[in-house]
Amino acid sequence: MIKAFVFPGQGAQFPGMGKDLYTNYSLAKEMFENANQILGYSITDIMFGEDADLLKETKITQPAIFLHSVISSKLLKEKFNPNYVAGHSLGEFSALVASGYIKFEDGLNLVQNRANAMQKSCKENPSTMAAIIGLENEIVEKICGDIDEVVVPANYNCPGQLVISGSFDGIDQACEKLTLAGARRALKLPVGGAFHSPLMQSAQEELEEAINKTIFHDGICPIFQNVTAAQTTSKSEIKENLIKQLTGPVKWTQIMQKMISHKVNNVTEVGPGKVLQGLFKKVNREIETSGTNL
Repeated sequence: MIKAFVFPGQGAQFPGMGKDLYTNYSLAKEMFENANQILGYSITDIMFGEDADLLKETKITQPAIFLHSVISSKLLKEKFNPNYVAGHSLGEFSALVASGYIKFEDGLNLVQNRANAMQKSCKENPSTMAAIIGLENEIVEKICGDIDEVVVPANYNCPGQLVISGSFDGIDQACEKLTLAGARRALKLPVGGAFHSPLMQSAQEELEEAINKTIFHDGICPIFQNVTAAQTTSKSEIKENLIKQLTGPVKWTQIMQKMISHKVNNVTEVGPGKVLQGLFKKVNREIETSGTNL
């Protein structure tokens, strides 16, 4: 059996997330309390509470999902034995910590820095994203490239589902043109900004400084990275690709296809939600998928 452990990104959060881990496992409680100290506020109060809107704020969502994912991976102990890892957008940071490339405290600081920088960038450059359903990637890429505004492919989620990112005007134009080109749906998303686009440049520069100050270690297995969809164990490559991630696309479709070509036949989603399991099934129904089942 060739195993991949994959880590979800923003959107997987839900009120009450992680409370069962905190209650049932002393290691989880210790890590959550450590996170409260590092962050300088009680993120556990927000995660375990019922305020869904507060949990949706980027500066809260990202560390919350990261914590749920990384703590879950630690609780798996000897069961956490992947041949490969990968993470969708934010999930790449969770994957790097879980597989030993970055220490927990350093990873949490990077995620907090990333979330704050992205939230700030959203205010500086009001922008949005849209999900395009039912068109080939090449058609979406060409139509976006022909528009005289910032609008780019951002998340290659699975065949026939590509999220685009850009200015309000660029997204409006793209949605209209892509619908005319035969898209089954062109749906604007309730997000704060144009993630994984050039409009995140200021956030990327801020995060680059923090990444360059972080010590990277040898990991336990190769990681498939978002911007290249290629596997690597090289610390310098990982760092370089992580810096490019905020303005580059999440090539998740390509990552799944590459994993399958490397004979991956068992996928465990580590963290909240089941989104990534569903995406793998859309690429190959034969793949065995599961959550962490703690």
